[in-house]
Amino acid sequence: MLATAEHAVAQPTDAAPPSAIPRPAALQDDVNFWISIYTQVSTTEGVLHDERNLRAVYEKLRFAPNTPSKERQKVVDEVRDRYVTMLRRLAVYVAAEQNATAKSVGVEAEPVTALSADEQRIRALWGADATPQRLLEAAGKIRFQLGQSDRFREGIIRSTIWSGHIAETFANLGLPPELATLPHVESSFQPNAYSKVAAAGLWQFMRSTGRRYMRIDDAIDERLDPYRSTEAAAQLLAYNYRVLGSWPLALTAYNHGAAGMRRAKDEMRPDDYVTINRFYKGRTFGFASRNFYPSFLAALTIDQDPERYFGPLQRAPEEKYVEVELPAYVRLTSLERTLGINRQTLQQLNPALRPAIFDSSRLVPRAYKVRLPSERTEVTSEWLAAKLAPHEQYVAQIEARWHKIGRGDSIQKVAARYGVPRNELAALNGMSVSAKLRSGRLLKLPDKMPAALGGKLDTQVADNNTKAAKSADTYVVRRGDSLGSIATKAGVPLATLLQINSLRNPDFVYEGQRIKLASSTVAGGNDDEVKPDAEAAAEAESDREQAALEAVAAADSPPPAAPTSRTAGRKNVVTAAAPKASQPQVEAQNSALGAAAATTVEAGALRFPVAADGTIRVAAGETLGAYADWLGVGASRVRALNKLRAGQPVLLGQKLQLDFTRVSREQFEAKRNEFHADLQARFFAAHRIAGTEVYVARRGDTLWNVTQRYSNLPVWLLQQYNPDIDLAALRAGAQVVVPRVESLLNGGVSG
Repeated sequence: MLATAEHAVAQPTDAAPPSAIPRPAALQDDVNFWISIYTQVSTTEGVLHDERNLRAVYEKLRFAPNTPSKERQKVVDEVRDRYVTMLRRLAVYVAAEQNATAKSVGVEAEPVTALSADEQRIRALWGADATPQRLLEAAGKIRFQLGQSDRFREGIIRSTIWSGHIAETFANLGLPPELATLPHVESSFQPNAYSKVAAAGLWQFMRSTGRRYMRIDDAIDERLDPYRSTEAAAQLLAYNYRVLGSWPLALTAYNHGAAGMRRAKDEMRPDDYVTINRFYKGRTFGFASRNFYPSFLAALTIDQDPERYFGPLQRAPEEKYVEVELPAYVRLTSLERTLGINRQTLQQLNPALRPAIFDSSRLVPRAYKVRLPSERTEVTSEWLAAKLAPHEQYVAQIEARWHKIGRGDSIQKVAARYGVPRNELAALNGMSVSAKLRSGRLLKLPDKMPAALGGKLDTQVADNNTKAAKSADTYVVRRGDSLGSIATKAGVPLATLLQINSLRNPDFVYEGQRIKLASSTVAGGNDDEVKPDAEAAAEAESDREQAALEAVAAADSPPPAAPTSRTAGRKNVVTAAAPKASQPQVEAQNSALGAAAATTVEAGALRFPVAADGTIRVAAGETLGAYADWLGVGASRVRALNKLRAGQPVLLGQKLQLDFTRVSREQFEAKRNEFHADLQARFFAAHRIAGTEVYVARRGDTLWNVTQRYSNLPVWLLQQYNPDIDLAALRAGAQVVVPRVESLLNGGVSG
């Protein structure tokens, strides 16, 4: 027998101990439901229940261990159908008791003259709420919930490994200690957990929001680091509370997003949590969001007295380690040899290191804090710098290179263009030499190794492109360079460098960036090569934003006399390597709430839809030329549609009419969202959020002069933190949440 059934799970009824976190009495039935799921129902069991009335638990199902999900779902569907029939029959029976016909309540059915034992049990579950209308509604809202008791117990045992760090981190930010329970709901304290929607780690961050607080790229994913992700979660929770003003709302925002909860708060009267939980009907405010706070309260209740539910437990010891900041970019193999520590130990202590680090296609970044066994107290950054050979220490990350396939391209042509053996290029992309290439797709090129501190080039990763390139025609930016200093060294006018490299800001260049020194095309290079560092996306974004902000300021109010660029006088040299897919090491169902809960903090990400009338609002970083490119039309067409003069800039928030004759709206939106996702990915490859502060707008403030107060702060990031504020038309007294941006390269914080 694949599954066995028993009826409703016994519900705990004892009141929870006093807590700094509010426990509304109206939620107690919901909390009791989750206590039973976390303590009485294992992952080989589950219950069928009503989606809104969690007291109505119809049946408990048991499955054989390792039952495939399809087989389990088949059983669930069969049992659910049986309860749908019983609820509809019960609705007809109750209607007859009230002297109403089945048709009058919306059911085409024969009269029901007697109830079965199961139908009587269901009626008792609903009590006074067992009206014909409510029972019919319930027939369409039967939900299956998988149990979590064994997983929760394991999480209780594991939690003490990191509980000290979590408690200290939360105390430092003045957060209630009860919040430390949240990973029970999110991941069962599994630091390497991945959800079905790619949320990761102890705190189940999605990439988009995780990048606000952590380093997430192809070399490092700090979501998988239980220590760094704890600090990120604390910052996010503090931000949510600052925006929403109550812990029930702030915790729900961890799942639903602060902007979504702020909309709920604005729509509901009264705007307390219970009212929102019971009556808010937001399109995306579903079961997971509605039950996030009750499930947290259940986890908190259990965590405060776990032996009551699970009996004696042998807790895991706290992890001990020392941290050492790396003095340069280093291969993992070099660290293993120099430290005399095996790879397994380094991997266990440093879970944020991605597979690309372990297969040597990426370097462990400079300034990364490597954890070592606690007894290795003699190891310091200076010790490592002295012990590692100069040729083992690099000035930058390995550069990923890609070629955008054009019409008529073949493996042979692309290989010849970049000086790469055709067989090697084909093998690198998992195809044959004669394979047909599709225009517009990306072709992987051999990675480019950076220079070593000792001046030697590492030959482990071939740099085939440099064989064809002329050194006199390009310059690779080094740490401390500015465009002005490069111009002086090369004997080329600064204005010429700005023009031939399509740059505006002479003080914003990137380590590893290739600067053209002559207008002729570099041999072996071409406009189709996609070089993440050379594109200098963050710099280009800064230039576009600066021009847009100045235009907004000019339109709204005169800017301060002789404004100083936020990058003036500084040499912003960063490295932004291209993202590279990596396989998750552990796949895990992250939460009892299911995949929907794993949207977690993704809700803060910006989206850029087209209005029904074919118009858009200009977003930060966008240009008229970009719109033309995404639409497949000339820029003059976009200007003509909007009666813009040649050279007239578009302003942040400006409404523009677009021409969708060559692409669909969906295609345009996809390209636009891809542009912003790439912009953000490159920014967060070089920066992280160190915290937030609140800026109260003054009379006369504009978006332009507010951003001048903070360095490294892109407008799109400010928009993400203030989705309900019109930043293009600031009003005096508006409270603007400002993220403090920290460079991953030099540790500098804006402000």
